[in-house]
Amino acid sequence: MKTHISSIKLRQNDSDSCQSVMGARQSSEIFKNKESKGILFLKNRQKFSQWDDVLLGKDPRSLLKRGMNYISFRLTEVQKLNFSHNQLKEVPSEMGRLTRIVVLNLSGNRIKSLPKEIGQLQSLKVLFLNMNCLTEMPSELNHCKNLEVLSLSHNFITHLPCIYSELSKLKKLNLSNNHFAHIPIFVFSLKELDFLHVGSNRLENIAESIQNLTNLQIFIAENNNIHSFPRSLCLVTTLELLNLNNNDIQTLPDELYQLNRLTRIAWNPMDKGLHISQNPLAKPLPDLMEGGLDVLFNYLKDKKHG
Repeated sequence: MKTHISSIKLRQNDSDSCQSVMGARQSSEIFKNKESKGILFLKNRQKFSQWDDVLLGKDPRSLLKRGMNYISFRLTEVQKLNFSHNQLKEVPSEMGRLTRIVVLNLSGNRIKSLPKEIGQLQSLKVLFLNMNCLTEMPSELNHCKNLEVLSLSHNFITHLPCIYSELSKLKKLNLSNNHFAHIPIFVFSLKELDFLHVGSNRLENIAESIQNLTNLQIFIAENNNIHSFPRSLCLVTTLELLNLNNNDIQTLPDELYQLNRLTRIAWNPMDKGLHISQNPLAKPLPDLMEGGLDVLFNYLKDKKHG
């Protein structure tokens, strides 16, 4: 009977079993198939973690001390694969054989580059590459037309291929904690984007093209060196969380009141609203902010029409 695996999480304390799991010689002795869910069990009955635990990264351990060449890529039915926190230094080209992969988590490793075969994962919807050693990304990723979530945070990336504009289904993009001097141009053509994180980079401005992101709900650009709040950002009226904390912004545009989905001045990083603290705002803006967002909006509205 053919076994279908939908989700795999690999961990250090499973490494001995993993050698046997991936070897055809002993596979029949190691695994039992649970027909109701298609989930595989190790000999000691330890169950692979469920998807929520995979994404949350609970209890991450280092598994593949010998690298991913250790694994057979014959598991073509796998849809969710978690290799996070495993000290991996490279991703083999054989990864491209997993054409049914929907979710791939490679975060928290030491990966410096990706093979061009990553573009063969045309079912891929979610890709986590945060906390690695990447300096660039392969242009072939643009073939992953179904990609909806891409996290590249905590790497050393300075630019991304313009051809990524073809990733038209992308909804969530995390580029924080890299070395970007500008928001990559292709980002402004991603019409479905509702989440964009570019915090902790080297940005000095936000391009006027930000107004093209008409579905953007969360925009985070904290911890940069942004000198001005662009008026065009006030046209993104879908925004519910706008975080520009810790920049070099001195004034706010009169049109800010148009962002009516921002419900308050927010201080907790996880709260919706306007985050604008730790900026050298000119008077009377700091005093107005103490009165709340309504007071600030009314002041700016009166200033514009007065």
